[in-house]
Amino acid sequence: MKPIVFLYCEGTDTKLVVMSKDKDGVKILKTASLTMTHSLRFSETTSRHEALAEIESSSLSEDLSFDSLEAYSGDITPSKTENVSDVSLLHSALADLNVTKLDYIPILTEPVVNYHAYEGLNEKNKKKLIQAVRNDLSVSKGLNIEPDMIDVFEVNDKTLLGVYLDGELSCVGLVNQLANYNQKRFLKIPTIKTAELPLAYFVSKSSKFFPEDFSLIVYIGKEYSKLIFLEGQKLKHIGSTLDIGTKNLHTYDVYFSKILLEMENGGIPKLDNIIICGEDRSENLILSFYGTFPEANVTELKFENFDTSRLNEEEVKNLALYAVPLSVGVEYFDELDKLHKGVNFLPKFVLENQKAFQFAWHGYALIPLLFVATFYFTFDILKNIKEMKDLDLEIERLKQRQLENQALVEQITPLDAKINAFDATQAILDSASVGAGIWNKNFTRLCDFMERRRSFWISKIEPVAADELKISGYSLTRSVLTEFAEENPTSIIRNINYESLREKDAFSFTMNYRMIEDTIKIK
Repeated sequence: MKPIVFLYCEGTDTKLVVMSKDKDGVKILKTASLTMTHSLRFSETTSRHEALAEIESSSLSEDLSFDSLEAYSGDITPSKTENVSDVSLLHSALADLNVTKLDYIPILTEPVVNYHAYEGLNEKNKKKLIQAVRNDLSVSKGLNIEPDMIDVFEVNDKTLLGVYLDGELSCVGLVNQLANYNQKRFLKIPTIKTAELPLAYFVSKSSKFFPEDFSLIVYIGKEYSKLIFLEGQKLKHIGSTLDIGTKNLHTYDVYFSKILLEMENGGIPKLDNIIICGEDRSENLILSFYGTFPEANVTELKFENFDTSRLNEEEVKNLALYAVPLSVGVEYFDELDKLHKGVNFLPKFVLENQKAFQFAWHGYALIPLLFVATFYFTFDILKNIKEMKDLDLEIERLKQRQLENQALVEQITPLDAKINAFDATQAILDSASVGAGIWNKNFTRLCDFMERRRSFWISKIEPVAADELKISGYSLTRSVLTEFAEENPTSIIRNINYESLREKDAFSFTMNYRMIEDTIKIK
């Protein structure tokens, strides 16, 4: 458990105790008694209701507040009225600790804390019981106390004690000023406690009395003193705070007269035990009580079973000075362990101040819409992400197909080239076959003529054009040449020369022979 600062403010006297609890027990880390320059009272014009109204009005204009330094509370005044010397004094007392990481429990007393005996029906429902006490206060005293400013404490089987706050919570303001001093919007305040009830609980827990005994707890401060009466182990009566202390006490007789008056008011017939704590625990005080109440057992309140290893010898000796914050610490830790149920306050303005997000009523109304919008956008985003993944898979599949198609194209290209080459070859072959047929027909005709006319032969054939040949040859008779020309009307004899060939008369000729497709029938 992190350390907790129990801060008790009473007039100009402020006492603090830093405590923590672990499996080994309660450890006291630091004690300090501070004298403030003023009585921690703020401007009367700045009330708790005005501060709360200011919070609500700021929330109306701005749903979310992230102000780093504004720290509202019921009794905080603007920073211009803060007493920097008092805050710096408190900060110095906690200098060796991490001030912003500590929890703070303010401890209040009269006149802020007030008590009201309630003898009505004891409701089991806490809210209904508090409402019943509020109604009783409204009828009997004409007070309208807010639900967050009242709590109930069981005195005995028949009587309940309504405890309510009314006035400026100066100690809370001091904590918030410390937050401002450290440039924080707030310091954690888990609860607010009273001074008298925890002190009575600690005495009852640490001392054993007979059921019929009446005991008096006398707490003497620097400016104020308290009288608390017990019957057996239970609280009997809380006397009014006395405006006397070590600073203004001249004689102890004033205590005795006040004690006798409170005994009469509380219906206390005798005193069997007197327990003294606070600033004055001198032998003269004890002897004075013995002289006035000779039958009473007068003792000093002891603070044992604490781990005081962090304190020096002088601090351990003066633990009784811190009776109130020590008692509050014991009660608070017992409440956490479910061993006791005391009085706790956590006003609305303290809760509002400690919220990370400060909403107005319409801010809270928007919270469901924020959840709905978050769900919608989250769903939409997840849907889009899924679609993107599907599209990525489809793109990957198409890329893979493209690669496969590319591989097929690479295989088809050589085949296509071969096919194209085959087509060209086929065309050439086709054209060649057509030409070969013509040549075959014409050469066959020439050969047939030469076979029939043995006196005619060809010595040389030269191409002149695509369908025309130049033929050179010999003939033994001129009439054969005439016959050849008549059988081949497309041929033109260019010249005929007489030559002797092996002692025979012969004619050499040259002609242009045009090849024809239709074969001419030979006569």
